Amino acid sequence: MAGIRGNAVVGQSGGPTAVINQSLVGVIEAARSSGVIDRLLGARHGVKGILREDFVDLFAEPRDVLEEVARTPSSALGSVRQKPKAEDCYKMFEAMRKHGVRYYFYIGGNDSAETVHIVNQAAKQAKYDLRCFHVPKTVDNDLRVTDHCPGYGSAARFVASAFLGDNLDNRALPGIKIDVVMGRNAGFLTAASALARKWDDDGPHLVYVPERPFFLDRFLADVEEVYRRLGRCVVAVSEGIIDGTDPLKRTVAEIMAEKSARAIEKDTHANIQLSGSGALGDWLASQVKDGLSVEGRLGLGLRVRADTLGYLQRSFPGVVSEVDASEARECGRQAVAMATAKDCDGSVVMIREPGEYRVRYEYTELQNVARETRSMPDSFLAADGNNVTEAFLEYARPLVGPLPPNGRLLGMIR
Repeated sequence: MAGIRGNAVVGQSGGPTAVINQSLVGVIEAARSSGVIDRLLGARHGVKGILREDFVDLFAEPRDVLEEVARTPSSALGSVRQKPKAEDCYKMFEAMRKHGVRYYFYIGGNDSAETVHIVNQAAKQAKYDLRCFHVPKTVDNDLRVTDHCPGYGSAARFVASAFLGDNLDNRALPGIKIDVVMGRNAGFLTAASALARKWDDDGPHLVYVPERPFFLDRFLADVEEVYRRLGRCVVAVSEGIIDGTDPLKRTVAEIMAEKSARAIEKDTHANIQLSGSGALGDWLASQVKDGLSVEGRLGLGLRVRADTLGYLQRSFPGVVSEVDASEARECGRQAVAMATAKDCDGSVVMIREPGEYRVRYEYTELQNVARETRSMPDSFLAADGNNVTEAFLEYARPLVGPLPPNGRLLGMIR
């Protein structure tokens, strides 16, 4: 069935990634060849751009420019974190009607999917014939239905590479090193640190994610055990770890903020801001130093350091996963193909085929990915709560690709 004829608008939303522009260029390519989309408008800063009628003519962009943009991290159109209210939706409709828009594509995560869903429902109530499609993106890898999300593979590659380097540093100058990784509700990105391991004594030696409760006394015991065994310890910690002693199941970072009377920042989707601060890492390092630098444990002079990978994980150039880039582009193409050929609304999802790695592309209803997130399955997490399983490593390896070498002198292998 041929789709309705008219113009289209595309926007980018939420945290930028290393491959979100691949999805944008995929949308542009498919829209150009669709046969039913006459113009493609790029909304500067997502919802804000539509409300302001602040558009870029994307069909006017040369192909060589688009290819360079596709290989460039971050959001080429600019991003936004804004949940549209009912009155915003009607203003968007007015702008879309004015510009003859019949297709709305929005590239983002679960909050962006919620925005598309809200607009889609409002369009139906207003009897405005508008095809709404969500193009998946998130480094957190926490969208439901899909096997994985564009943006995750490259961010995971950054995390694995960072821990590979940090482990080598820690092996040369032994001590205890704690690295805090992005992940509000899901530990996929923190878990990717385990891909850095090649040798039996490689770090990260301990991995803590939001899916398992965090207990400080158990954490200190884990660190002590590794340090006594190896003479060093590298730890990967998710920014969203949950305090196992708190009945409200709040994050350790949130409780720390409350105790220090620090304001807790939230966006328009009511998400607590966890990134952008080294407070959690510094606090954990202080707990290790205070708790283990005592007689009977590890003794005085313990070398303890902490780093927070922060926003570097999202748009870092030079560590882009080839699989991630290719799949991100295809998700953009598929969104246009599904919206026009199938004449439907929805979100693109990737389904992993059995055997050698490959995926097929399908669509799911917007309500299935809007707002809610998924967590890591139990099969990916070790029973003791401080590591990942081989099942996770097999899941993540093809998404990340081969990492830099990690060689050792034969005389230094023990």
